[in-house]
Amino acid sequence: MLEILTGAFSGIFSGIGMGGGTILIFLLTTFVNIEQHIAQATNLIYFVPTAISAIVVNYKNKNLDLKIAFNISFWGIVGAIIGSIISVNTDVSTLKKYFGIFLLIVAINEIYMLLKKRK
Repeated sequence: MLEILTGAFSGIFSGIGMGGGTILIFLLTTFVNIEQHIAQATNLIYFVPTAISAIVVNYKNKNLDLKIAFNISFWGIVGAIIGSIISVNTDVSTLKKYFGIFLLIVAINEIYMLLKKRK
């Protein structure tokens, strides 16, 4: 049941473009007690169908610039290869620290953007 709730919750965030994968990794490591490497790999598999769903919906709504999307996708693949090599060669505790720092930076940025928008 916990896996169903985790998938649904992160799917909602993915659908609205708010980083469902980031939420998924956090939920898997915190509440389902899955090791960081496994949570990240699970996120990669999870990402494929959720991304395809989001692409279809956004394409139908004419929200895609295909030229930019293909360019970003190509370089995203290059970055993913580099990142996965780094991840596989990094121990779990260090990887968790990096992920925590990443989440902290995202949170600070979101708070900053919210405060900036209010002014």
